[in-house]
Amino acid sequence: MPPLRVTRPARAAARRAQDSVTERLAAELAALRAAQGWTLEQLSERSGVSRAALSRLEHAEVSPSADVLARICGAHGLRPSQLMARIEEAFQASVPAEDQPHWRDPERAVSTRMVSPSGPGLAGEVTEWRLGAGVSADLTNLQNTVRECHLVLLQGRLRVTLEGTPQDLARGDALRFHQGGPVPVVVLGDTGVRLLLFAAAP
Repeated sequence: MPPLRVTRPARAAARRAQDSVTERLAAELAALRAAQGWTLEQLSERSGVSRAALSRLEHAEVSPSADVLARICGAHGLRPSQLMARIEEAFQASVPAEDQPHWRDPERAVSTRMVSPSGPGLAGEVTEWRLGAGVSADLTNLQNTVRECHLVLLQGRLRVTLEGTPQDLARGDALRFHQGGPVPVVVLGDTGVRLLLFAAAP
């Protein structure tokens, strides 16, 4: 199969859409901090994200990685999907692939895509995770609330530890659990993994 080619107009449209999301996200992050009455230094202490990085995010100079966004949301008592729902201009039944928010951390070979975000009247969300070979990560819910989760492994082999008990998964396996704390995962074997995580509010 020949490689997929993206036309210049398509790339330009995608860039404009990404810029719009980045700007709306920056405004929402600044508004959240202002509502708390926090300085950048105070939010930095609560989130573990540097003051300089927070300033650049609020000025739409950069887009946050999945880890950074999760840390900031955790400081505000939000899930990343809830924050993304707040910047959506309107609820949409259809979520085209090109409109799905995604983050990539190349240094850790981790990427996530909010395939189906939560929104008004919706209790659940679907997130796609891609992890490189040998990567360790944590599917932690920073709100510290219990959520019903269904993990479906689409590719590779993965070890998930729940309450101290490891569960080894292969392609096609599913794992169901209530998430109320850390969920460490480790990629097994020489290839990366791809998974879907379905999560519903309590």
